[in-house]
Amino acid sequence: MPLIQLVITLVVVGVILWVINSYIPMQATIKKILNAVVIIIVILWLLNVFGVIGPISKMHVGEMRWGR
Repeated sequence: MPLIQLVITLVVVGVILWVINSYIPMQATIKKILNAVVIIIVILWLLNVFGVIGPISKMHVGEMRWGR
């Protein structure tokens, strides 16, 4: 992924988060949770883009295999 595309994506996500925080009325705790979730998603995406973690699509959460 080109660096300019990465920067544009981060700016767009930041602007969208700022608009939501500024213009949509909601409780402060909900805003904090929303901000934390978005930041965690962006960090995971960046780690995936730079190859620090493997493809997220191959990760399975809560998959249990019984008797194998």
